[in-house]
Formats: sequence, structure tokens, C-alpha cells
Amino acid sequence: MTLRLADAQPWRADGHWQRMEAATAHLDGPFAACSLDALARNAADMVARAGGVPLRLATKSVRTRAVIEAVLATPGWHGVLAATLPEALWLSASIDDVLVGYPTTDRAALRALVRDDAARERITLMVDSVDHLELIDRVAPGHPELRIAIELDASWRLGPLYAGVRRSPQRTPAQLEALARAVVERPGFRLVGVMSYEAQVSGVQNAVPRGLVPPAALRLMQRLSVRELRERRGAAIAAVRQVADLELVNGGGTGSIETTAQDPAVTEIAAGSGLFGAHLFDGYRAFSVAPALAFALPVVRRPGPGWVTLLGGGWVASGPAGHDKEPVAVWPEGLRLDREEGVGEVHTPVRGAAADRLELGDRVWMRHAKAGELCERTDELHIVSGDQVVATVPTYRGEGRKLL
Repeated sequence: MTLRLADAQPWRADGHWQRMEAATAHLDGPFAACSLDALARNAADMVARAGGVPLRLATKSVRTRAVIEAVLATPGWHGVLAATLPEALWLSASIDDVLVGYPTTDRAALRALVRDDAARERITLMVDSVDHLELIDRVAPGHPELRIAIELDASWRLGPLYAGVRRSPQRTPAQLEALARAVVERPGFRLVGVMSYEAQVSGVQNAVPRGLVPPAALRLMQRLSVRELRERRGAAIAAVRQVADLELVNGGGTGSIETTAQDPAVTEIAAGSGLFGAHLFDGYRAFSVAPALAFALPVVRRPGPGWVTLLGGGWVASGPAGHDKEPVAVWPEGLRLDREEGVGEVHTPVRGAAADRLELGDRVWMRHAKAGELCERTDELHIVSGDQVVATVPTYRGEGRKLL
């Protein structure tokens, strides 16, 4: 079945988990389910937040082809931001605009790319140094022309203060222009784009504390970062446009759609996590997400009053280790993890008043901290609309693929 967001029913927060439970009552857990109605709501909300700037879907945050294709078929979305070149080669068979968001050193994939005329027209590689160009030339000497994007460091720095991710070494307009000239002057490469990912704005919740840092301080950092990056990115893009005709200038992420859309240098915004509405996106001031994706774990033990033990659940998200990377129990309400055991490889205990109402075989619904990472744990997603399962679609894993 082809998924269509247009077939979704209006999403309502009231009764959401009861509808998910009723729709999947015939299934044995653990399993993952996605509300088509909540997914459609999130996709439309992200388009509205972008204010007319096209959105490029970050596939690592979805990792399910049927969902990727359904989102791309809706207005406001175009193309994908893939994580790896093998993933890009696979997706390019059906998607005609694939930007690889990270440099590749995959020799087999590079050789496959240079042999595939159609893929070379559809895939854009990311580089942030001449070293990447030299690696490609060594792997595939004399290769035909490859589409290239270069990455600008978007992190924020103020004296000893640093916020953001450590990725590209290209920070200043002069540095980016020099790299752009190196690309256009080297045979076999065509510069078509620039990317910059402001993780300190997009990926940092600003309505809740971050460790000991209060929300007000986080929002101040983000305002200063947005102001600094808009000026620096504008100058860098202007310099690169003196060297090459750019097809795309990519920026942003789910958490910074509004501010990135206001940057005149940006032509498109990368986003994806907001589609599934993972719980790390609950703490933003400017927007809210509907919890589209969740997983259900069956009750398999009753160790004592106020406790039940669930099968599985140790699906902790990437990033700095901390309780915020653990799944959270959302239905029935009032359950919480045990801080001594956390989420287990095989068993996860949860406690709360609701535990005494649960029988063996009942399910507890959990939300993952990060969107697409849940799909590494399951072969399929059960798609729910209203109170019915309307489709079951394979994840990357279910299709015999993986992100890394």
C-alpha cells in the first residue's frame, strides 16, 4: 500500500494513546506504530513554520521508505538529505534529488557512484576540505563529473564559550571561498551547493533546562547565534556565488525552521525529526510536535505492588549519556522508569499507580528520545489512522538495509 498523508484524519491529542492501543490490540509486542494522523499534522506544521522555504527531508530521522515517499509527495517538501553514500545510492533509484549530508570515505560506494550515470545526476556529495576531493580522486581516478556541496561551520563561539557540533573546519567566508575555488578548479567536480547546520539552535530544547543551564540562558545563546550566523553565512554565500552558480543553500533542522527560514541566504531547510515527534522535541518554545511514533512493550512480570516488568525497552538514543536519552513511558499515564535499572536489554521495570491495573500481556507505550533511531530496532511500522491499522510498512531494517 502507498501511504498518502492526504488520507490522514485530523489529529487530536485527546484520546491519542487510547486510539493507538485500540488499533493495535491484536498485535503482540514489542512493536512500533506510527500515527498517520499525527505524522500528517507534523508535516503540515513544519511546512507552515518554513513560511514558503522548501524543506529537505533528513532521512536519518525517518529510516522508512514508505514514510519518506509519503512526505515528499506533499507540497512544501522536496528532495532528501541522506546520511551515507550507500543510502543515497539506494534511495536515488526512486528519488531524484539526494544530498549526502556527511562526507564519505566509502570506496566501494564511490566506485559505484562513478559507474552509475543516473545516480551521478541525482546525488550531491558533501565535502569540507580538499582532502575529501583528493580521496575521491585516489579511489576513482579519472572519474566523470560529480556534484559537490561544501559545508560551512555554523557553531557559535564567544571567547571560551562554544555551542554547536564539531564538523566542518570551514568557518570564515574567506575559508569557504577558498574551498569553493579548489572544487571548481579541479577536474571532475561541479560545485552546486553549500550546507550549514546550526545544531545549537535546531537541536537544543529551549523551554527546559539543559543540565544546569536555565532556559533563558539557552534562548539568549540561540538569539546571539542566529544573529552571528546570519551575517557570517550571508557573507560566505555571497563569496561562493562569485565562484559558482549555486543550486542550493541548505541550513536548519526541525528546531530552527522559523529562524533559518528568515535567513535570506538560505534556499532550503533540512528537517526530519519533527515528523515522528520524538520526545527530545517536546521542550521547544516556538512549536510543539504530535507524538506520531511510539513502541509498545508487553507486561511480562509483576514483581510487586506498584511495579510491572516489560519485555525489552533498552533502546537508548545516541548523544551524551543521560536520562534524557532514555525512552519515556507515556501510556498508561503515571508510569516511570526505575532509576536504578533504567531500560534493560531484555526487561524494563516501570513503577506507578497504573502498574497495579495492568495484567500480563497488557502493553505500555513508550516514546523514543530520537526519531529515526527507533527504526533500527524494528523491521516494520504499523501505520494507524483513527483507531485502525491501515498499513504495515518495512523500515530500512525490514528491507535488509541499515543507516550505518
